[in-house]
Amino acid sequence: MAEIIQHRDIVPEACLGKRLDQTLAEMFPDYSRSRLKEWILDGHVKVNDSVVTKAREKMFGGEQIDINASVEAEIRFEAQDIPLNIVYEDDDILVINKPADLVVHPGAGNPDGTVLNALLNHCPQLDVVPRAGIVHRLDKDTTGLMVVAKTIAAQTNLVEALQAREITREYEAVANGIMTAGGIVDEPIGRHATKRTHMAVTFSGRPSVTHYRVMEKYRLHTRLRLRLETGRTHQIRVHMSHITHPLVGDPVYGGRPRPPKNAAPELLDYLRGFKRQALHAAMLELYHPITGELMTWRAELPEDFVKLVKLLKEDNKLNGQPEI
Repeated sequence: MAEIIQHRDIVPEACLGKRLDQTLAEMFPDYSRSRLKEWILDGHVKVNDSVVTKAREKMFGGEQIDINASVEAEIRFEAQDIPLNIVYEDDDILVINKPADLVVHPGAGNPDGTVLNALLNHCPQLDVVPRAGIVHRLDKDTTGLMVVAKTIAAQTNLVEALQAREITREYEAVANGIMTAGGIVDEPIGRHATKRTHMAVTFSGRPSVTHYRVMEKYRLHTRLRLRLETGRTHQIRVHMSHITHPLVGDPVYGGRPRPPKNAAPELLDYLRGFKRQALHAAMLELYHPITGELMTWRAELPEDFVKLVKLLKEDNKLNGQPEI
């Protein structure tokens, strides 16, 4: 079975002078450079409505890029009996509350044991839906809500809703540092120039917008509520690090322990031992892809996040700082 790949986007002005294959690698970081180059050579890429088959073609910025390709399934993924915390299910969609330490989709280093394998076990008919109905992902150690399509029609409509920014996703996080007020981070995100598994704010990246507001302030940390306007890989983690407030525990983007002075040993130990980003997908709201009904789900914070907040609040009280 082939998966149909269709994308349309505008070349950022920062790609002036770059080759077409380099530009596509910046614009579509979910695909390898070799695959993108193969699509160019095979005539699956249009620039301003004209097929271009030369990877070295220079870009000026502002061109319209269309990709129409297909990917033959190289692997038939195995159904595995992995527990899923299902918070809602009907004939067309299901919503899960993903725990930490669970990868969403098989890939390098994680050939199985993923949400996708669990979905195939729970709902075998997903074998005929691209990516087993997965329309958006959470990082391995990010917890919280994900919607999955059970039919191709539902998946098509959900993907279109995501692209039209009609699905609302809100997160809770604990960031390093004291943030005085909420705000917006509007910075493009693309593949890191030298670390290919990392993302970064880069001029040639794709538009990325994160809204955040302050929920609580601690002595050297801030609890945040965040809303995604776009959905780039690692978006919240990259944006918070970019504004010098990386998430607590983030092993990639600088969330090393930063304990306040005179903190209790329990808090010190907990911050040192918090080995995942403190990020939870707390709310999901969308129009049902088939019925059109507006639906909202909320997921309680996981235990490790709850304990982190509890210890930070206790640290405030012990050091005479009022709750904010």
